[in-house]
Amino acid sequence: MPIPEQFIDELVARSEISDVVSSYVHLTKKGNNLWGLCPFHNEKTPSFSVSPDKQIYHCFGCGKGGGVISFIMEMENLSFPDAVRLLAQRAGMEVPETGTDEAGRKKRARLLAANKDAARFYHDYLKSPGGARVRDYIAQRQLTPRTATRFGLGAAPDQWDGLTRALTEKGYSKMELIDAGLAVAGKNGGIYDKFRARLMLPVIDVRGDVVGFTSRILPGVEGPKYLNTPETMVFHKGRLIYALNFAKSTKRPNLVLVEGNIDVITLHQAGFDNVVATMGTALTEEHARILARYTKELVLCYDNDAAGKQSTDRVLNILKNANLNVRVLQLPNAYDAEGKPIKQDPDDFVKKFGPAAFEKCLNGSAGQNDYRLETLLQKHNTADEEGRMAFLREAVETVAALPSPIEREIYGNKAAAAAGISGTAFAQEVERYRKNRAWQARKRQERKELTPAAQLQPRERELRYENIRSARAEEGVIRLLLLEPALFPQVEGALGPEQFSAPVLARIYALLCQRHREGRSTQLAALTGALTADEMSHLVRVMDQPEALAHSSQALRDYIEIIQTEALKRGGGGQDDPLLAAREKFRERKAYGG
Repeated sequence: MPIPEQFIDELVARSEISDVVSSYVHLTKKGNNLWGLCPFHNEKTPSFSVSPDKQIYHCFGCGKGGGVISFIMEMENLSFPDAVRLLAQRAGMEVPETGTDEAGRKKRARLLAANKDAARFYHDYLKSPGGARVRDYIAQRQLTPRTATRFGLGAAPDQWDGLTRALTEKGYSKMELIDAGLAVAGKNGGIYDKFRARLMLPVIDVRGDVVGFTSRILPGVEGPKYLNTPETMVFHKGRLIYALNFAKSTKRPNLVLVEGNIDVITLHQAGFDNVVATMGTALTEEHARILARYTKELVLCYDNDAAGKQSTDRVLNILKNANLNVRVLQLPNAYDAEGKPIKQDPDDFVKKFGPAAFEKCLNGSAGQNDYRLETLLQKHNTADEEGRMAFLREAVETVAALPSPIEREIYGNKAAAAAGISGTAFAQEVERYRKNRAWQARKRQERKELTPAAQLQPRERELRYENIRSARAEEGVIRLLLLEPALFPQVEGALGPEQFSAPVLARIYALLCQRHREGRSTQLAALTGALTADEMSHLVRVMDQPEALAHSSQALRDYIEIIQTEALKRGGGGQDDPLLAAREKFRERKAYGG
C-alpha cells in the first residue's frame, strides 16, 4: 500500500508552500503572489512565483511548477516517498511506512550500504599487499597517507570478482550489486566487478552518503583512463560535485572549480579546502544552481592549454546568469627546455611552485569580464587595423551583453583603451548594437504574437495539442474541478476522458475523476506521485490561467459543450454543411486571434 491519502492531505495542510519555498528562495510579496529568482534555472530578474492561495509555484521563465511536494522533489532530487518523508520530518510528523514506498526506501538504503561496504573494501585492500601498485601510484602523485585516508582512497583488485565475492559474503544479492553499479552482469548469468586494477575514489554527497565511485586506471594497464559509477538510483553525475561534502564547510570566501578529481585532492592537501570538481562531465546549469547554494563567489581554475581555455569560455556562458560572482584563475604558462608552452594543471602547479604561489594566483584571479577582454586581446593582433577591428567587433558584443550600465562603462573604457580609441566612440557603438538587438527581439516577439495559437501550446513538445479549441476547454474543465471540487457531479456521466483531444489532459481528467469517485484527495499536491514533472508543470500552467468562479457551473457547461462538439467532429459525426463549417472556422479564428 502507498502512503495513506489522509496523511498526505494533512502533511500538505501543515506545509504552507510559501514557508517551505522561502527556506530555499528569497521571496518578495507583489500583489497576491510571492516572487523570487528561480532555483531551477539561472536568471537575474525574478520570474518564479508562489501562490499562497492556490498553494502552487510556477516559473514563467523555465516553466517548472507544482505543489509543495513537487518543489521538494525538484530541489532535493528525491522520489515522491522520500520528498514526503523530508516534509514530514520538517512538520514533525511520522510517515506510516507501508507497501511499495517502504520497499523503495529500503532499496535505496541497501544501495547506499553496498557502496559504503565497497568503499571499506577498496580502502582495506589499498593497505594490503595486493594494493602495493596503487599505493605506489598514490605516492607518485605525492599524496600522503593522511590525505588518502581523508578522501577514502582505495584500490580495486586486478581480479574479475574480488569485490563481488566479498560483498555477496556480506549478504548482498547479485542484483543489488548490479543496481549499485558495482558489478556487471556476465553472459552466463554470473556477475563480475565493474572496477578492476584502479585507484578508487569514493564519491560522497553533501549528506555524507557514499553514492558511487570515480576511478583512475593504473599506468600500464589497458582500459579507459577514468571510469565512474553508471547512473543509478543514488548516483546522478549531473547533480554531483566532487568534494562538496568537504568544501561546503570551508572558511574561505569562495569555491574553486577545477577539472580533475586528483586536482581537488592535491589542492585540499595543500590547504585549499574550498576546491571542487564535476564528475567527469561538463558543468551544467544544474551544477551552477547547486554551487550557488553554498557560495557567492566561484573561481574557475581549468588547465592552461587551449582545451582548458575553451572549457572556461563555455562555463562562463553557462554561469553568466547564475547568482554567482565568477572569477577566473589563469595559471601562468610553463615552458619546456626548447621554450615551447606545455600544459599545466592545478595539480602540476601546486607541486612545482607550492601553496603560496597558488594562493597568490587565487588572490589575483580576474573577474570574468576582465578575463573575456584579455582573451579577446590574446586572440587578435591589435597592432594592425584588421586585427584591431576584429577585436572591437567582438568587444562591443561582449560589453553590450553586460546588464549593468556601470559595468558597460568600466569595461567599455578598458576595451577602448586597449584598441586605442575613445571611450565615447566605443560607448556609442555599444548602444547602437544594443538598440539593434532590442529591435530584433521586438520583431521576434511581434511575429510570435501574430500566432497566438502557439502561445496556447504546452512548452513540452510531446504534450502539444492537436485541437487547440477543444484543449482550451479541456483545460477549463480541469481548472474548475481543481478550484471547485463541488462541480464533480456535473461532469459525471456527461463527459468522459475519451472525448478529450489532448492525451495529457485526458489522463489528468481521468485521474481526478477516479480519485473523486474513490473519496480520495483531488488537491494538486496529492497528484504529485501520479504525474511526471512535465505533466505537473503543465497542470500548474493550466491552474495559473484566470478563471471567473462567479458563474462556474455555466462555464463548466460551456466547456463540456465545446469538448463534445469537437469530439463529434473528430469522430466523423460533425456537421458537413459548408456554410456552418465556414462559420465555425470564423468563430475559432476570432477567438484565438487568427
